[in-house]
Amino acid sequence: MDDPAALAGLVDVLDAVQSDMPVVFPIHPRTNHHLMAKGLKGRVDVMHNLRLVEPIGYLEFLKLMANARIVLTDSGGIQEETTILKVPCLTLRENTERPMTCTLGSNRLVGTKPKPIIAAYRDAMNNRNSTSQIPPLWDGRAAERITRIIVEQTVYMPARRKG
Repeated sequence: MDDPAALAGLVDVLDAVQSDMPVVFPIHPRTNHHLMAKGLKGRVDVMHNLRLVEPIGYLEFLKLMANARIVLTDSGGIQEETTILKVPCLTLRENTERPMTCTLGSNRLVGTKPKPIIAAYRDAMNNRNSTSQIPPLWDGRAAERITRIIVEQTVYMPARRKG
């Protein structure tokens, strides 16, 4: 957000997407401040299909993602959540610490330049029959597996001798 060219590029992306469909953007106050400070707020304000909203709670955000046609983000957690929800996700970064969301899930790394992001967005919208999968063990049962391992290790662990 500190780089005026990068922020202007993000505005270009928002403009392209909102020309196709309604966009809800829970905007961080700092991002909103940078839009104003860099003279881009007026450009955003005239985008009729773009709705800037205050940051929202987790459950409200999860509902937005679950009902989205596509999600654009730079967040690792959102990459995981869209994979579970099988919602197409474009990650606006050069790398990810969650590569499984790209190899099996619904996520695609698209970098930070507007043209490749917009091209990936159009490609995702034209290829709605995604073959994304939920990765193995992403079944919501991690706590059960962890508990079983702890119990098994506790039962078979020899008692320590004092002294």
